[in-house]
Amino acid sequence: MKWSLSVVALLLIACNRKEENLIKPAVRNITASVYASGIVKSRNQYQVFSTVNGIISQKLVSEGDIVKQGDVLMVLANETPKLNTENARIAATYSSVAFGSDRLNEYRINSDLARKKMQNDSALFQRQQYLWNEGIGTRNELEQRELAWKNSQTAYQASVLQYNNLVRQIDFAAQQSLKNLQISNSVNSDYVIKARQNGKVYNILKEQGEMVNTQTPVAVIGDQEEFLMELQVDEYDIGKIRPGQKVFVTMDSYQGQVFDAVVTRIQPIMDDRSRKFKVEASFTSRPQPLFPNLTVEANILISTKEKALIIPRSYLLDDNTVLLKNGETRKVTIGLKDYQQVEIVSGLSKDDLIKKPSR
Repeated sequence: MKWSLSVVALLLIACNRKEENLIKPAVRNITASVYASGIVKSRNQYQVFSTVNGIISQKLVSEGDIVKQGDVLMVLANETPKLNTENARIAATYSSVAFGSDRLNEYRINSDLARKKMQNDSALFQRQQYLWNEGIGTRNELEQRELAWKNSQTAYQASVLQYNNLVRQIDFAAQQSLKNLQISNSVNSDYVIKARQNGKVYNILKEQGEMVNTQTPVAVIGDQEEFLMELQVDEYDIGKIRPGQKVFVTMDSYQGQVFDAVVTRIQPIMDDRSRKFKVEASFTSRPQPLFPNLTVEANILISTKEKALIIPRSYLLDDNTVLLKNGETRKVTIGLKDYQQVEIVSGLSKDDLIKKPSR
């Protein structure tokens, strides 16, 4: 008797389990979405790099400080560039037009003397020419006066050329020295690391006395108030994403809460290694406080349909077939689907019974 009751109980349990696997399509709302994971970033967040290699001699900011564009963050040791700049400054001073004025005055005086001598020799030649015309003096005296006048004329012209050449040389040397000084100042400024824009110092990656190079960041700076999300979307789904789509966000830091956001930008190139696209989204409702690099999980809303005929996705044999109660299969047309449910566009009614396929 006991054995018979046990068999009956087992049969009832088996029947109930079979009935549990039978369902009818339900009418309810369904939304299609694309899953993406990512991180929070402050708006305009960037890594600060040094443009030269060197050792940090001064660290002038700390994590959490608010900085403005152009503020000095760190100073690198730069004794050699400083000396080069000082040498360039001395050379620029020595080569300046003002410093060369004494030489110019000397050449100007020499030119004036040559001009006066030329004028005097010209007068003597004209007088000797007059005397020769009157039959006074010798041809040799006339020729000597003429030669002296021509020599002084040549000397004056040469002095003018020398003066003009000196002016050009001094001007060229002054400009060249000034340019060298500007280059030295530019090189010297490379040893001063400055903020590229206004923001908050979120991370200091190098300390005073440490070596820095052009490949390793020294700090992270970003906006102190505005934040966005960088989401990674699979290449399979990227064609469905458009700016303006709603995003529902969950975060490990705020468990049990859902925050609203909106897609703002799609980076138009895929990462070759991850085969994913970077999608930016901005919060429309956000938790307080927020910090860079917090992890997020997001569902990007693609479309919504009300009063759709839906079944669990686990009840599909493949993408377009279901198993009826009597064991027969039927082709169906599916529409929207999420991670748990799928819309049946045609092939089933709300009164049909379907079985869950055995896996």
